[in-house]
Amino acid sequence: MRLSVEFTTEPFDLDETPAHAVVAREAVQGAGLDAVDVGPFGTTAEGGADAVLAAVYTLLRASLAAGATRVSLQVNVLAEGAEGAVGVGAATEAGR
Repeated sequence: MRLSVEFTTEPFDLDETPAHAVVAREAVQGAGLDAVDVGPFGTTAEGGADAVLAAVYTLLRASLAAGATRVSLQVNVLAEGAEGAVGVGAATEAGR
């Protein structure tokens, strides 16, 4: 099974990237995922289910420890054989 994850950490700081956003980004970039796209207000990544779920665990732990007050994330199951094509999805929020 392939999954995609999209996440945002808060609080936002438009002047410089907060530490919680940096460690969350590093968690997915270092997770061996197939694709990572870092944007100004969110990051998306995709890969095998085990790798994505492990990355989600790491990014939650690291970003909360680095000062995030909220982490919003969405995890989607990708359609078989179609990279980037979203199939059935589920969403959750953590860190309130």
